[in-house]
Amino acid sequence: MTEPVLRFAPSPNGRLHLGHAYSALLNWEVAVRLAGRCLLRIEDIDPGRSRPELIVAIEEDLAWLGLSYARPVRRQSEHLGFYREALEGLIRRGLAYPCFCSRGTIAARVAELEGQGRAVQHDPDGAPLYPGTCRSLSSAQAEARIAGGDPHTWRLDMMRALAMAPQPHRFRCFAASDAPSAGAGTLPPLRERGTPSLGTELPSADPRSREGHPLPLIGEGMRVIIENEHEATADPARWGDAVIARRDVPTSYHLSVVLDDDAQGITHVVRGEDLRAATDLHVLLQRLLGLSSPAYCHHRLLLAESGEKLAKSRGSESLGDLRARGVTAEKVREKLGF
Repeated sequence: MTEPVLRFAPSPNGRLHLGHAYSALLNWEVAVRLAGRCLLRIEDIDPGRSRPELIVAIEEDLAWLGLSYARPVRRQSEHLGFYREALEGLIRRGLAYPCFCSRGTIAARVAELEGQGRAVQHDPDGAPLYPGTCRSLSSAQAEARIAGGDPHTWRLDMMRALAMAPQPHRFRCFAASDAPSAGAGTLPPLRERGTPSLGTELPSADPRSREGHPLPLIGEGMRVIIENEHEATADPARWGDAVIARRDVPTSYHLSVVLDDDAQGITHVVRGEDLRAATDLHVLLQRLLGLSSPAYCHHRLLLAESGEKLAKSRGSESLGDLRARGVTAEKVREKLGF
């Protein structure tokens, strides 16, 4: 029987906050429940935002929470050749094409189409689907522009990909948390040592949305349960011709994550609800590249008191900030349900 393997995969473009802590702890406890192990991966393919000192900070924060990981830790920046090889394979098969359009060019084309009264579809993130401007370039035209140094990304030719990959695109799912159904929980503010109790627990998601029944698994005294194991069907077409390699690196989040999961033998992926839709694209890439498909769980997101998702870009209080204020790791784990 294959050993269950999970991973926590932060990006070193900011300090970890409570949302990261929840995901890291949940991954760890699911691994324990399944008698498996959890790996740490550093997703640092963004050279403009990734900072070495933040990798150190991530490891310090996780150690403070009581989590330790096998070494060496995989860093995506050390495997760009691996991603490039996979990208070149897709290009050779006619499944990827170079796109020379800037964001402004794409926006102008979309506005033109809308001005003509033509419907413009949007991807799950709300962005208009790429209108396919560069898909019609001949090989000679594309090669000449690349040779001339024109900046470009690489896009997946969705129509060709769907024609080549066997359908339907089925994948395994499960739920795992102290509140099994997808949703969000608002976190009360954490206080320093010696202040009054923090009060209520994290609110559970609506129990009426549960499906299936908890499975009897090993482990005593843990609140995490694993349930609702089932198959789902991916709909990658709703992403259109997605970018699979950036201008500055020969990969993207979508391409590197499926390659890394396969290379590391990941059997279960536990990540935020905000990445649920991306799984559709990931399953298609796995089929095209002949990769294994893990089982997926998308957990609820933690919200600030304002109702917004915790995020580095919004200045959410980091674990380092909490530690500096005297908040203990035990209190953080308690409030997150661990």
